[in-house]
Amino acid sequence: MSRNGRTRSHRSKKKRITLVLAPVAALAVIVPLMNQANAATPSEVSADCSADSDKLADCQFVDVQFKANSLGPNERVSPVSDNCGSTSTATKTFTVSTSVTRTLQVEEGTVTEAGTKLGNSLFEIGLEFSTSTINITRDDKTTTLAFSRTDTVQADSTAFYMWSAKRTDVSGFLKATYKEAQDGQTVFFSPSEGAATVHVFYPQILNNGTPDGRLWLRNVKCETTAADSVPNSTKALQSEEAGFGEGGANVTDVEIPLSEISAP
Repeated sequence: MSRNGRTRSHRSKKKRITLVLAPVAALAVIVPLMNQANAATPSEVSADCSADSDKLADCQFVDVQFKANSLGPNERVSPVSDNCGSTSTATKTFTVSTSVTRTLQVEEGTVTEAGTKLGNSLFEIGLEFSTSTINITRDDKTTTLAFSRTDTVQADSTAFYMWSAKRTDVSGFLKATYKEAQDGQTVFFSPSEGAATVHVFYPQILNNGTPDGRLWLRNVKCETTAADSVPNSTKALQSEEAGFGEGGANVTDVEIPLSEISAP
């Protein structure tokens, strides 16, 4: 009887040891997975920085390279004047309006407004690139160009004003410092440390306080692939994406020096 008792006692100890070790082994597998899930991804860093998230202690834009006098997107900045079907030119008055502001463009291609922490960083970076020869908009305030002007519309054509803003393109990456460690660290980058794929566009400003850029009057022949007889039709505006002098055979561009522009 004593032998059987010892045997039962030995088996019981084995069971107790097994029951204690099993949860420890399970925890060892779960912990790394939890840490991995909490790591901040580049897209999360961009989102947190642009939203000025409470999770952040700080967010900075770190500049890597820059290009002054970089032209922005081509855009139509006046209504379309119609002279379709006419065999002679026409004199038309154009009302032109456009505005520029400092913008932040993340790697995914979206443009987002900067939050307070990041906004301070963008302002400080902007100080480095504002010189006696190039004045830039360092903050996120809007600067406007608005005027009225009389010009000639060619025969059997539609006409409108086009604009491309001059800006200083500063590229780099975002450096976010979180209040609480994630995956054992508090500092994360978007898209990566040393990258030059996050862009901050600082509009360049003339001495009179208006935006600098390229301004031109575009005439588009009617009844062509670029225009038809309806002034604001899809065809009439197909050439808007083309840059100065790049509209093709049916498009005529005439650059207007900004020194000729007078306020309405």
